[in-house]
Amino acid sequence: MKTTPLRACLLLFAAALGAESTPDPIRTILPHDCEAAPRIREAEGFKADGAIRPIFYDALPYQGKPTRVFAWLGLPAKRESKVPGMVLVHGGGGTAFKEWVRKWNDQGFAAISIAVEGQTDVNTNPQKGRQTWARHPFSGPARDGTFADTKLPLKEQWMYHALADTMLANSLLRSLPEVDASKIGVMGISWGGVITSTVIGLDDRFAFAIPTYGCGHLFDAENHWGRALHDNEGYKRVWDGMNYADRVKMPVLWLSWPQDAHFPLGCQAEHYRKTPGPRTVSLITKMGHSHPAGWNPPDSYAFAKSVVETGKPWGTSPSAKTESGTAIAVFHSSKPLTRAVLVTTTDMGFTGTRKWVETPAMAASGGGGTTVSAPLPSGTTAWYINAYAGDLTLTSDYQEVR
Repeated sequence: MKTTPLRACLLLFAAALGAESTPDPIRTILPHDCEAAPRIREAEGFKADGAIRPIFYDALPYQGKPTRVFAWLGLPAKRESKVPGMVLVHGGGGTAFKEWVRKWNDQGFAAISIAVEGQTDVNTNPQKGRQTWARHPFSGPARDGTFADTKLPLKEQWMYHALADTMLANSLLRSLPEVDASKIGVMGISWGGVITSTVIGLDDRFAFAIPTYGCGHLFDAENHWGRALHDNEGYKRVWDGMNYADRVKMPVLWLSWPQDAHFPLGCQAEHYRKTPGPRTVSLITKMGHSHPAGWNPPDSYAFAKSVVETGKPWGTSPSAKTESGTAIAVFHSSKPLTRAVLVTTTDMGFTGTRKWVETPAMAASGGGGTTVSAPLPSGTTAWYINAYAGDLTLTSDYQEVR
């Protein structure tokens, strides 16, 4: 049997799990059927919203029964040839969002927003501000806490199905005649970012990725993630995206903000430093944590467009260091950088509860890049530099001062 790049990644995944020796060990973990386009079914009882249509697509069996994934699928109205595509993965408390699809359609991308907990987008909670999404009859598992199900058989664990659902959505988009299969990206918000940061080490068919907030290396986080995962060997050995990070060759945008209450900057940095592919980091001041806060900034769209149009991110920061009490970072950008700031903290502990202070930084062009520097305030415990191209944020690697 031919071994494709995706198949090779999943075989390594099987080995990491210590899968039993079988003639085709991939079937023990994530079946190679994820490479085939799943069957699309009409979502009866749901109405299309313009060109964005509700669908179900076939997914992997759960407890011996077939499952399906609810999704919204849309193509841009104006297209002269094949268009790039996006797989969109929601976070905790979310679902398949048709407005997220519309935002990407408006940018010229086909998009599919998927519901990875067996739900639809019907809210059954009449209480204002609270959403409980109705589950459909062909649901797979729902998420159980923070990887609380890792003692179950592998194929009954939620992350197994969430990753497969994401790969199948990729296969679905790739099968559409209107979509350029070589230009499909994946974006996930919060829990969706956790899924995204893991799946990109398993499915190298993705051309780029945008994990938003979520990341791996969460077992030593100084908040609820660390408390839940510190002794969770199933997470550490199987589901932590760090296990597969060294196979991430596609460009990745790591999008977050310094005061995120869920995902520490240090964990995110540990993850992206292990990925060998091109990376862009954007830590947006006062971004907030929500689905709209994740999909509204222009950074994800600018990053995706630069990759599909030129093959590389519009901006990167290849180096950051401290020298004689001065923070120094180098930026490479295809867009003019208009200003820069040093962002520092003198606090300790979880990054989301620290106070972050911005001070002006000086920029000097030369040698094919822009070098930005600023003196570190006394007592600095962590820092990074933000350089701006209009309303886009380009961030150096996060630095802890030892």
